[in-house]
Amino acid sequence: MHLSILAIGRLKEPVVTSLCEDYLKRIRRHFKVELVEVRTDAEALRRVGRGARLVALDAGGTMRTSEQFARWLEQRLADPAPLQFVIGGAEGLSADLRQRADETLSLGPMTLPHRLARVVLTEQLYRAVSILRGAPYHK
Repeated sequence: MHLSILAIGRLKEPVVTSLCEDYLKRIRRHFKVELVEVRTDAEALRRVGRGARLVALDAGGTMRTSEQFARWLEQRLADPAPLQFVIGGAEGLSADLRQRADETLSLGPMTLPHRLARVVLTEQLYRAVSILRGAPYHK
């Protein structure tokens, strides 16, 4: 299983970076995950792996409960294609990235700053792993 998060822009706040790294460390106990910071949408597009399943984060995407997200993730990770998420920068996602995306996922109906979207996504990925493993974290 391999999962990566393409994040447009660099985090400057140590507390946000620390939160993301904590959740990534927890996830890595179960499968390989990486967070790749890129400067532009074009660079993100170039980093999408050949044959990868790209999931764009956008307020207009599909919303799921944590349990639904866990089941969705389980199905995607069973697929041999690498799974990649892309989080837009301050301006959101470009039309090219939206077009390339295989799916669009919403973290909720409210617009989140990109740095908080990283924290929410990494936390929900860890929560999904916990749900799938029957661990008590998600309760």
